[in-house]
Amino acid sequence: MQRMPPQVLRLVLLTIAIVATYGVARALLTPATFGRYGHYRGAALEETASRTPLYAGAKACNECHDDVSGKATKGHKTISCESCHGPTRAHARDPDVATVKLTDNTCLRCHLSDPARPPRHKQIVTIEHYPGDRCIECHLPHQPNKSP
Repeated sequence: MQRMPPQVLRLVLLTIAIVATYGVARALLTPATFGRYGHYRGAALEETASRTPLYAGAKACNECHDDVSGKATKGHKTISCESCHGPTRAHARDPDVATVKLTDNTCLRCHLSDPARPPRHKQIVTIEHYPGDRCIECHLPHQPNKSP
């Protein structure tokens, strides 16, 4: 009978050690709920459902601000209020809690020139488009084509 060369024996032992280490790590590190509802951790659903919601939703905004939602034009009509004003659940419960103050960065998140955006999407290059001015000095946020 022919002996196995030592380098092959070392490779076989190394492979066995790697597979065994993987098996032990998988058994110890895989959460108990993994695979319950598919290829992810089942407890993630309960954890997500237990979080306190931060967003109020468009209905909550429209209860007090239906005049504003009716003024929104074109693309801004399809955007959620909370896209610009931030999470408003606290404001919906208590109107004295202020929403996020609109800044140029609020507008530029969507309107800063970016070749990845579709050409029909209004985009600006800040250096060429009235540098130094604030967006809301010339544009109404809910009706950007109209002047204040």
